[in-house]
Amino acid sequence: MRGRRLLPVVGQPQPERADAARNRQKIIEAATRMLAERGADELSLDEVARVAGVGVGTVYRRFGDRAGLLYALIDERERRFQAAFLSGPPPLGPGAPAADRIEAFLYALVDRIVAQQGLYVSLEKGGGMNKFSGPYRVHHVHLATLIAQARPRAAAPYLADALLAPVSACLIAFQREERGMNVDDIKAGLTSLTAAVIRGRVPG
Repeated sequence: MRGRRLLPVVGQPQPERADAARNRQKIIEAATRMLAERGADELSLDEVARVAGVGVGTVYRRFGDRAGLLYALIDERERRFQAAFLSGPPPLGPGAPAADRIEAFLYALVDRIVAQQGLYVSLEKGGGMNKFSGPYRVHHVHLATLIAQARPRAAAPYLADALLAPVSACLIAFQREERGMNVDDIKAGLTSLTAAVIRGRVPG
């Protein structure tokens, strides 16, 4: 969808006409206010257009669908997160052993999701393949690369999916709200899982 192409999330944003950039900012600001007031489940493109004072067609052309708008709302933080794990200081960024970077990446991803949990939960509830598009693809490539460095004979793409699976917004929300777990509990579980996958016996 056109809206999802707003989030190449590695690289620079595409240039926009001044009027298009103004409309996009108005839409993002309106959606952000609505998100804070009503939550992600109540976010509709028609209502966002009304609050932003732009035509409904403008919103649909710019973002494609509701998922495209949600991706745009996570775009800025996602770019900062990706810059941190691609070129920031270790252990999240380059310079630390691959196993340490994997753990640091998963910890940072938990923090990243918790910071915008409502948005991520809404995207996951949207169904289809939304969860596996946009940022997930970048996270998967990065994690698979680190796994291949830490365990050269392992099935890195599969193990990357396996390590990303518990870092699901819906699962994290359930663990926090229903199981009474805090973020440190979740990270401790990921530490055990990472140790089993990276430092344990992995066929391959």
